[in-house]
Amino acid sequence: MRRSEFLRAIDEQFGGSAAALVNDLVLGGVGGLTPAQALRDGVPPREIWLALCDEADVPVTQRYGVGRLDPRQK
Repeated sequence: MRRSEFLRAIDEQFGGSAAALVNDLVLGGVGGLTPAQALRDGVPPREIWLALCDEADVPVTQRYGVGRLDPRQK
């Protein structure tokens, strides 16, 4: 998962709450950091995404493949 995919996934999953979650929610799964801090510290976006999903009780069916753009049509 790339950083851009991570940010898109958060926007798609959490909508208007995305910015607050990224800046304020402390995630035990990444050492007690917020997602923004974890990104700055070099934690892989996929690891942060899964920790955020665990913390926010996102169903497993909504965790994988999110944030990706549809392939371009020819």
